[in-house]
Amino acid sequence: MQATAIQYYHHGRFKVAGGVLPDAVTAYQTYGDPNNEKVIVFPTCFGVKLALGSQDYLVGEGKALDPSKYFIVTFALFCNGESSSPSNTPAPYGGPYFPFISYEDNIRAQHAVLTKHLGVRKIFCVVGFSMGGQQAYHWPVVFPDFVERFVAICTSARTSPHNQCFLEGPKSAMLASKDFADGHYESTPQHGIRAFARVYSAWAYGQTWFREHKYLMDGEYPDLNSFIRERWEGRFAVNWDANDMLALLKTWQNGDISIVRDGGDYDKALRSIKAKGLIMPSKTDLYFPPEDSAVEVSHLRDAELHVIPTVWGHFAGGGANPPDVAFISGKIKEFLQRP
Repeated sequence: MQATAIQYYHHGRFKVAGGVLPDAVTAYQTYGDPNNEKVIVFPTCFGVKLALGSQDYLVGEGKALDPSKYFIVTFALFCNGESSSPSNTPAPYGGPYFPFISYEDNIRAQHAVLTKHLGVRKIFCVVGFSMGGQQAYHWPVVFPDFVERFVAICTSARTSPHNQCFLEGPKSAMLASKDFADGHYESTPQHGIRAFARVYSAWAYGQTWFREHKYLMDGEYPDLNSFIRERWEGRFAVNWDANDMLALLKTWQNGDISIVRDGGDYDKALRSIKAKGLIMPSKTDLYFPPEDSAVEVSHLRDAELHVIPTVWGHFAGGGANPPDVAFISGKIKEFLQRP
């Protein structure tokens, strides 16, 4: 069953954490029968777009999220270049003037699409990887009676101080580049985007992954530099706008479910989640480590923890390695079939 084309919902004037968007737009795709009451929401993460097939590794016939069994809605985050972003918003809020967007803003916008446009009355499950997983954590906090269960892959309910610090690296590389021009660039800031990509690349995989030279990708690349140049510099330079990248990074850095309703009490916010949870960190994730997930699960009312046994680091959760996709898919299928 094929997905619909990317669709765009116009919210009109939409208040966000950093101000307002005069005509906010949420991009989304749907799979399956819209009359199916088992609705699954699968939002995007950092560095991916719906148009590039980012969600395909889990969505499809026979896959974890099967359109013959569920009605699936994939959402593009604000700032990803498809939903409202610095790159596609007109003056006076375009480019570096784009307001700060929180995870809660994204959830409220997605909820509006589901309820006002698609007629959804309840979400059976929210599934997310990385920033998508942080949205999965936020959904049952923002709308506690609307979500039955959630799956959080390689992520956390609050962006840790270490995670925030890691993100300062690529962000600072972009900001300090000679062509970023404080966000007022008139052409793609190649130096800034490429520096951002290089700083980020070392964090995406585990140390063992590099030691085993998996960056050669079974002969696709002759050396490490070629891998970084094509897989990292190339993909960001071709597919991404620099202001979008930094705006999305700010959403990530400020992720924290306890800000939504518990005044910063993180433990209380976790305990208040009524939805059933499936938490799957990667054993070798450098910025969403499994130890953090274990702490979160210890506070959740009804959640199970399954660590992905992999050397693929953070990217294990995003479809990079077929055995990891098989592990994740198996756990999701089991979880969705439970009463």
